Parts: sequence; structure tokens; C-alpha cells
Amino acid sequence: MPRVLIVDDEENQRKTLSIGLRLEGFEVVGAASGEEALRLLGEKTVDVAMVDLMLPGMSGLDLVRQIRRMFPNVRVYLASAYHLSSRQMERADCGAAGFIPKPYALSELSRLLQGKTPAPASGRGAQDAEGDPKPHMLTAAC
Repeated sequence: MPRVLIVDDEENQRKTLSIGLRLEGFEVVGAASGEEALRLLGEKTVDVAMVDLMLPGMSGLDLVRQIRRMFPNVRVYLASAYHLSSRQMERADCGAAGFIPKPYALSELSRLLQGKTPAPASGRGAQDAEGDPKPHMLTAAC
């Protein structure tokens, strides 16, 4: 199983997700800030990073850019409870493998992190016939 780095300043979010992913068989490390995440990445081998968009200090977008530049083998996903359109993600040009909306659907997240499910091609997630996003779906690459 991949080793996952969870970067979220909300301790309860980080701990809850860590517990869920450990129960799914992942090895998990956590960081409360971008600076702590970069330090951990320099010390540990990590396969996948999940970065919260809204971090204190260094923003999630800036952290994703730094991870992609300094640790190009790490697959990085941006996560947030805020809606981001595919156009906003494209403009951010962050290099993330995709966007994961909160709240998390653990079974889908587990498959994605294992590389068994590719992120859909665009948007916040799958869309219904009217083009509105369906909730709890994993999303596209930036």
C-alpha cells in the first residue's frame, strides 16, 4: 500500500482521515502546515500527498507547487470543502493530480490513492444530465 501524507491544519480532520486510511491498510503520516509537510517529505518516502487548500502560512496551492518541483515522484491531490471548478483548477496551474472534495468518501478515496481509480476528466466530480456536480465524487487533474 502507498504511504500517504495528509496535510491539514484541522487536527480532527487529519486524525479522522488518518485512522480511516490506516484501517484500509495505508501507512499514513500527517502534517499541520506546508512547512511541516516539506520537512516530512525530506525525511520520509511518500507516494501520495493530500493537501488541504486552506492552510495557514503557505497556501495549499503553493505547497502543491513546491512538492511537484522538489519531489516529482509524489502524486499530489488538493482537497477542500470549497467548490473549485475545473477552470479554476486549470488557472491555478498547481500540478496536482486532482481535486478531492470534502467530506471524503473513504472507499472512493482509498481506491484513488491505491491508483485503482483514475480521477474523472474534469470538474468537481461527476455531473448529472443538467451539468450540476454530483456530491462525494473525486475529481479531475488540474
